[in-house]
Amino acid sequence: MINQVLVRLFRRINALEEKTICTGRFKNITLNELHVIEAIGPEGSKNMTAVAKALEVTTGTLTTSVNSLVRKGLVERVRSEEDRRVVLVSLTETGREASEKHSRFHEEMVNSIIGELDDEEVRILSGALSKLNEFFESKDSYE
Repeated sequence: MINQVLVRLFRRINALEEKTICTGRFKNITLNELHVIEAIGPEGSKNMTAVAKALEVTTGTLTTSVNSLVRKGLVERVRSEEDRRVVLVSLTETGREASEKHSRFHEEMVNSIIGELDDEEVRILSGALSKLNEFFESKDSYE
């Protein structure tokens, strides 16, 4: 029962996220690219290694997504002034707008869920989700 709920929930969130965000002027963005945009974040430049680590992907995998996002005008890539071997990525204005739209989607989703719950239910849900996250994190350490 719980497995079915989790699988359906994951699929529905992804489908709704895509339907809500990857439309209009952002219709050419994939969900994967949206998560790269989220990992880069609107606050400034980040090096590729840090972004890849945050996404738990290789730098090579990230490079493919960043290349696409650069072509789409959502990300800029520059070499570090301190160390020319380091590649920094940052969001363009359009990339920041996509990031903001994505953040609003998640904020509205969470607010709609917890808005229906009392404080004790929020505490229990938060605890259960934290335990689920801990399970996934423990599996990441396995080879």
